[in-house]
Amino acid sequence: MTLAPGARLGPYEILSAIGAGGMGEVYKAKDARLDRIVAIKVLPSHVASDPDLKQRFEREAKTLAALSHPHICPVFDVGQQDGIDFLVMEYLDGQTLAQRLEKGALPLDQALQYGIQIADALDKAHRKGIIHRDLKPGNVMLTKSGVKLLDFGLAKLQPAGAVAGMSVAATITSPLTAQGTILGTLHYMAPEQVEGKEADARSDIFSFGAIVYEMTTGKRAFDGKSAASVMAAILEREPPAMSSLQPLTPPALDHVVSQCLAKDPDERWQSASDLMRELKWIAEAGSHASVRAVEAARRVRRERIAWAAAALLAGVSAVAVVIALALRLTPSAPEMRLEIMTPATSSPLHFALSPDGGRVVFVASGDGQPHNRCTRPTKPHQPLCQS
Repeated sequence: MTLAPGARLGPYEILSAIGAGGMGEVYKAKDARLDRIVAIKVLPSHVASDPDLKQRFEREAKTLAALSHPHICPVFDVGQQDGIDFLVMEYLDGQTLAQRLEKGALPLDQALQYGIQIADALDKAHRKGIIHRDLKPGNVMLTKSGVKLLDFGLAKLQPAGAVAGMSVAATITSPLTAQGTILGTLHYMAPEQVEGKEADARSDIFSFGAIVYEMTTGKRAFDGKSAASVMAAILEREPPAMSSLQPLTPPALDHVVSQCLAKDPDERWQSASDLMRELKWIAEAGSHASVRAVEAARRVRRERIAWAAAALLAGVSAVAVVIALALRLTPSAPEMRLEIMTPATSSPLHFALSPDGGRVVFVASGDGQPHNRCTRPTKPHQPLCQS
């Protein structure tokens, strides 16, 4: 059922539609009594018409209303009017984590901060016996005060079974097709949910690991072109190590997330509180670890440059040695000394050296007649010049 702007549900006036999903339609509304903006979710007919599901919903809504946590979207009210069952929640101004991830991975410190806040919220809810069962980026709202988890516990309203579980979809910002709804939920479902088994708190931890993986790397841990291929990836394959996609990922974070994504629930982290403490420890040491990683990368680059320079210098030195040896082995002409007796003359003497360096010739005028004369050869075994 679609509500038009101006319609009223008790004291709440509908202002505009926000989105739609498998768990109903969501509207922006105004609380006339307290003069504040709220979000109203109108429950789907299969919940409202089933007495058992409706009773369970009301019980869980009361539990959530009493659950006060800075990172869980609070429930303000539950009501019914003209056969319409609705839930009143805090109106959040921000964007979903899914919208933010469309731009790529988050900075490591921000991913850790959001991860700690989500784990803290999960721990608070799990201690109250509330399991999310549809934890995914579309259910994480990013606000100025941090993250807020949406639709906490509402996925438990779906009938048991793999098909029913796959059809669960929390609040989104635009309507989805059936196929899109299945895939949007499947990417973050635990193996036991895919198989239609009962989910527990450790199922939320698996979904949490998939979210942190995507925040850190910008890639989904489990992906595929169809629902079947995504299910096969969740059930059978391990995602690539985060450090292989994001080299600055601390090894400790790689370990924490891989344990979250264990196929067997018994091999995962058993509580969100333990998980939160691990993330806090990584965040506190993460800045130092990141600096060390950057320094290590720079040191490797400097070493590579040094080795390249050394290799170049060695090559140049080798060429210089070869040239020196070649010059040393090249035969040179023997050194020759000679004396030239020139006639007495006031005219200038003109000397010339033959091209091969073997003769010296001069022209002089002593008695009024020019004389041509050759000297002793400058190389052995060469004949004398003839005048």
